[in-house]
Amino acid sequence: MKKQLFIGALCLFFITTNAQNKIEAPRGYSPQVGNLVSMLEDLKGRVTRSVQNLSQEETDFLLDDDANRIGAMIMHLAATEIYYQAYTFEGREMNKEELKKWGAAMDLGDKGRSALVGKPISYYLEEWDKVRAETLRLLKTTDDQWLTKNPEQSSMNNHWAWYHVMEHQANHMGQIRLIAKRAKKS
Repeated sequence: MKKQLFIGALCLFFITTNAQNKIEAPRGYSPQVGNLVSMLEDLKGRVTRSVQNLSQEETDFLLDDDANRIGAMIMHLAATEIYYQAYTFEGREMNKEELKKWGAAMDLGDKGRSALVGKPISYYLEEWDKVRAETLRLLKTTDDQWLTKNPEQSSMNNHWAWYHVMEHQANHMGQIRLIAKRAKKS
């Protein structure tokens, strides 16, 4: 019984210290947009905490010849946000300038594997921080009704688009954590 109580208390401790444990709209956002912001920020925080102390070797670690590096995946998450900023706020695809900076991160694979290497984890996190700051600024200009609008010539609405950004972060968070764990063992 003592062991079960200890494990329960330990789980509760980690849950409360590693997550915000509630979805609430931050000040300055409409209720549903704010809930979206709360979820985006929670996921980003969890990804960041998973990688912020990685060494250069761990940041650049390749699990195998078909895998992606952790730094590249962080840039991929930022690039996905850049894409959805353009798509949902401006009704367009990424432009040439954006593709020049973010193209390798959008595609990953061979292109990302060779281009996104040799920088500390702080570089990738700072790039994502800049992108996220713009996402938060743009979301502050919207309201709950904006979430139900469809970008031009699209069957998805803005809510689904940003849900997809979160889903994308959650999927890659699992990959990132797996690779980080393997990198530490190598």
